[in-house]
Amino acid sequence: MDRFIKLDNGVDEGRLPLIVIVGPTASGKTSLAIQLAKKYRGEIICADSRTVYRGMNIGTAKPSLGERQGVSHWGLDLVDPGDSFSVSQFKDYACQKIKEIRSRGNIPFLVGGTGLYIDSVIFDFQFGGKSSKEKRANLHKMTISELQQYCVNHDVALPENSKNKRYLIRAIERADEKPSGLEAPLNNTIVVGITTGKQLLKRRITDRAKKMFKDGVVEETIGLANNTGWCNEAMTGNVYPIIKKLIEKGIDENQAIQEFIVSDVSLVKRQLTWFRRNPFIEWGDVHSCEQYLSRVLDSK
Repeated sequence: MDRFIKLDNGVDEGRLPLIVIVGPTASGKTSLAIQLAKKYRGEIICADSRTVYRGMNIGTAKPSLGERQGVSHWGLDLVDPGDSFSVSQFKDYACQKIKEIRSRGNIPFLVGGTGLYIDSVIFDFQFGGKSSKEKRANLHKMTISELQQYCVNHDVALPENSKNKRYLIRAIERADEKPSGLEAPLNNTIVVGITTGKQLLKRRITDRAKKMFKDGVVEETIGLANNTGWCNEAMTGNVYPIIKKLIEKGIDENQAIQEFIVSDVSLVKRQLTWFRRNPFIEWGDVHSCEQYLSRVLDSK
């Protein structure tokens, strides 16, 4: 694991390290980050494409105010649902916060399950030009089959849900941005990934789904829909489409919980597929990651 410390991309090795903790949903990465941040004067930057939205607290499993007590958290509640927020914006935001945290003599912890957000920071992505409003408008006029054919003609990888118009348009826009980055993580960056047994992870996902509904995720979602409607980026992922089905009486609450569990299990698979492409992540369970990071931070 020492190879992370020895990478040389022109950054002074005497600087405080960037600690990166990745893993799928419900793996325990947030709890580990909070534990270590309290012990080593750390501040946490959340790398999650859903928790950036204000008002989406229960549905995104955002760290509660109680959990955040004693540790500064960044990357939460940045924009309103309905507002756009790109990976390029996240990268700029996170890099600025890393500088600020280090300037205070504290250790930045970058923590999350959105792989593109994580990679944009640790590989210092440089982004191409954004898709124009005119092009986006033209893409929205196209049918799903036309968008699929566009992807084929322009060598754009089809998204997992290739029958979803929003996913197809976003895949095209991301291909247009064409980020380029380093071949190895920035110097003085320590990256760990949390592994969890399938049965334990499924149990945690199940328990969390039940708790969300008990804590009022349906009421939270109704309030969000009343304020922003259903047709925006923030409301098209996670638990919200399932609750829309519940509200419209298509399914009951037990069915909604089961659908959410299935959805989260599928999300875990996509997250792990993304992270496993990164050879610089050192994987381990929560305990082994905690021990390793403690050794590294004790030596700083």
